[in-house]
Amino acid sequence: MGIPQRIPPDRSLQLRMAFTMLMLGLVYAIFLLVLMNILAGAIWTIAIVGAFVLFQFWLSDRMVLMSLGARIVKREEAPELYDRVERLAQAAAIPMPRVAVANSPMPNAFATGRSQRSATVAVTTGLIDLLDDREMEGVLAHEVSHIRTRDVQVMTYASFFAVIASTLMWVFFFSGMFGGFRNRQQNGAILVALLVTAIVWFLSQLLLAALSRYREYSADRGAAYLTGRPLDLAAALQRISGYARRVPTEDLRRTESMNAFFIIPAVGDGLAKLFSTHPNVEKRVAALQRLAREDVRLA
Repeated sequence: MGIPQRIPPDRSLQLRMAFTMLMLGLVYAIFLLVLMNILAGAIWTIAIVGAFVLFQFWLSDRMVLMSLGARIVKREEAPELYDRVERLAQAAAIPMPRVAVANSPMPNAFATGRSQRSATVAVTTGLIDLLDDREMEGVLAHEVSHIRTRDVQVMTYASFFAVIASTLMWVFFFSGMFGGFRNRQQNGAILVALLVTAIVWFLSQLLLAALSRYREYSADRGAAYLTGRPLDLAAALQRISGYARRVPTEDLRRTESMNAFFIIPAVGDGLAKLFSTHPNVEKRVAALQRLAREDVRLA
């Protein structure tokens, strides 16, 4: 792997993460005030939903791995993969993350975790079969970089807010449809609450998507510093993107909800550019090629 360089701080990413969390906090503070004013007893509804989602959040790592059928592996089960992650973690000066493998033909990788100490780097069997050693190292370095900058845990926390809004939308929708309210005032309050919740969910998705797109560029740069070979990651991104087009649509759609965490989105990635969780692959490759030409003292 050569002599790795320390990943330089990405001040822009840090500012974007702080801004996203600040804006989400502000949006949800206003959201709570509005609901408490238009719905009697709304605080109890929010408390119940919040407790349920908090339980989900606490188990988020396990739920993500379970959704993809990924399992944690030990060194003796996947020695080469484990050793690569260990070397990269040491180079990035982070605790050794858990290593997981998902039995899926879709070539992809992701990192998850509520902290650096609880982080997991996961890859699919399709990725292991597709990439050569240097390309695989580039992909793993990308995921380790996500953990190093803590953007994984920020995305996990930020997604928590969006899940609350999404859950409340369904609660208010079914309350309006089947709640059996006795007067128009109650029905009107539920409709207003549903509309407000939908707006909050929409704003949450915009903020999350904007942060997600930038953090992919940042992790690509971090991987370039860790391996000293930005072109290997560029080649891996092109290979993954090209192969993913041949994977059956049904297999891709099973993992579409994980788009924001994957190194390359499983399907389409949104109906509009504003909601895209990833930059265009060609733009990411071009950025990595510029890094290689600029000779930023990579190993």
